[in-house]
Amino acid sequence: MHNKNLLKIGTSSWKYDSWIGLIYSEQAKGNYLREYAQHYSTVEIDQWFWSLFPEKAPKLPDSRIAQEYNASVPDTFKFSVKVPNSITLTHYYSHDKEASLKENPYFFSHDVFAEFLDRLSPMRDKLGPILFQFEYLNRQKMSNQGEFLEKLERFLGGCPQGYTYAIEIRNPNYLNKEYFGFLQSHGLGHVFLQGYYMPQIIEIYDKYRDYPADDVTVIRLHGPDRKEMEERTQKRWDKIVSPKDLELQEICRMMKGLVERGVEVYVNVNNHYEGSAPRTIEKIQAIIKE
Repeated sequence: MHNKNLLKIGTSSWKYDSWIGLIYSEQAKGNYLREYAQHYSTVEIDQWFWSLFPEKAPKLPDSRIAQEYNASVPDTFKFSVKVPNSITLTHYYSHDKEASLKENPYFFSHDVFAEFLDRLSPMRDKLGPILFQFEYLNRQKMSNQGEFLEKLERFLGGCPQGYTYAIEIRNPNYLNKEYFGFLQSHGLGHVFLQGYYMPQIIEIYDKYRDYPADDVTVIRLHGPDRKEMEERTQKRWDKIVSPKDLELQEICRMMKGLVERGVEVYVNVNNHYEGSAPRTIEKIQAIIKE
């Protein structure tokens, strides 16, 4: 595979005691990230995603934590960071399905996004893709794809240049030529999500392989059923319990194809995919060496 430096493989989060003996030493508990960065070149930070709470201002990162993370990894390391859901949710979450929707006043807020980026400034040089994760948007939340792309375009027009932005959508019907053309024309990366009832990413890749932006693509490997996986593993994440070998072969073919086109690829592996993200990465590394 050419340009191996374009392929960055890591995990979704890193704070797991059950990785001691797998990638961490007993001494690592004070700072898992420092030892993590000796094994992997990237990690996904999702801890700042949950930020929207009723009657409260958005909860944004502590810049001191960003500084701590920055100091824990080498200069070549890259973080992919999820944007707070206070920016990407159209409405507040509600457990009552019968209750009327309450609009999120911070949806696509330039002020909140600017403050978010400012708080990440200590790790600015190590930022990889900034991930915008959108939930499934029903007709009550977004009338159609055109409205979504129009609002996204308006928001992006006021966002700072010089960052890498990538979009994750959870409406399968939005994954079409119009969407990938929009990404391409705006220099955006696509986030391929494997799991959460989304189509198989290899099917989407094969259908629209000419469209993903030439700069960056993110592949997030999640399992189809988070709750079931947690029950099977009892949240001990050191063994494969749901192998997906054939699927991984196809996904690795996809990775190689993107890299050969000169696309920078970030692969973020979740424990919920097979039961242990580090074990899954071992399998990926073995496949791409073949």
